[in-house]
Amino acid sequence: ADGYGHGAVPAARAALAGGADVLAVALAEEGATLRRAGIDARIFVLSQASPGELGDLVAHDLEATVYTPAGIEALLAVEGATPSGHPLPVHLKVDTGMHRVGVAPDGAVALAQRIHRAPELELRSVFTHFAVADEPGNPYTAEQLARLRAVVAAIEAAGIGVPCVHAANTAAALDHPDARLDLVRCGIGIYGLDPAPALAGRLPLTPAMSMVAEVSHVKRVAAGEALSYGLRYRLERESTIATVPVGYADGVPRGLSAAGATVLVGGRRRPIAGTITMDQLLVDCGDDAVAVGDPVVLLGRQGDEEIGAAEWAEALGTIAYEIVCGVSPRIPRRYREVPE
Repeated sequence: ADGYGHGAVPAARAALAGGADVLAVALAEEGATLRRAGIDARIFVLSQASPGELGDLVAHDLEATVYTPAGIEALLAVEGATPSGHPLPVHLKVDTGMHRVGVAPDGAVALAQRIHRAPELELRSVFTHFAVADEPGNPYTAEQLARLRAVVAAIEAAGIGVPCVHAANTAAALDHPDARLDLVRCGIGIYGLDPAPALAGRLPLTPAMSMVAEVSHVKRVAAGEALSYGLRYRLERESTIATVPVGYADGVPRGLSAAGATVLVGGRRRPIAGTITMDQLLVDCGDDAVAVGDPVVLLGRQGDEEIGAAEWAEALGTIAYEIVCGVSPRIPRRYREVPE
């Protein structure tokens, strides 16, 4: 998901610089993008490749996930799948209860045996994904972990080595130490965001993303006037209205219009005035002095105030993941080093 909206290549480089051993992507094309950027670390694709992805998978030395017999046979049928003569690394995903993708526990040994019999393939790991790790106290996570352990034990009892077992996302890594196993797949946490409100504060995280724009137009508008589409925001007194050139096409959700959302101007919270449009939004600055070019913080800190993705998510009834992943590609990304 383009590094959760932060930019896949810079995020991958930062992760490796911070000590990551392996990178994971959702699609083979995402792995190919990292390879084209010169990243030579191990990269594995979290879902079984579609027929159209197999070429990228092999051409860019990506590690495959499998969970069906057809997925294994498709890998074996790819011409030049092991051009170096080394087996193609594969990861076996087990559905321990989320029921999205993965082999059922009672079918895992048979797939592991098929991989083991194929000299072209090498089993690198067995893994799963948790459904409710972000709900502290929910016993289902422990049940899923027990199912995974049982699958691994059965595979090993069949005489097949399992070099790596993994399950934990950020939430599980924070709340279920026993689920950390051989590695953890931290997603949202490496971008400085809590995986859920119930887990906020477990680590002193600092959001990596800020969204900042500049005022493009300023005007005084008389009391009683209404603003933007639908004329739903009516001024009770004369106010300075600042136009900001970002809208829902940039990833500022239109639903914030009715949620009482604010932005930061001059270190103060100021309400978004009226309906957020495709390319612009309005800010009610009251009697504050505002000028074209002044910075407007939509996400991030200004002075003593801060607006986070979690605040938007709460207002919209969603999760911070959706907020940061929704920032449009047309918003320029600028990266800076943070002193240690």
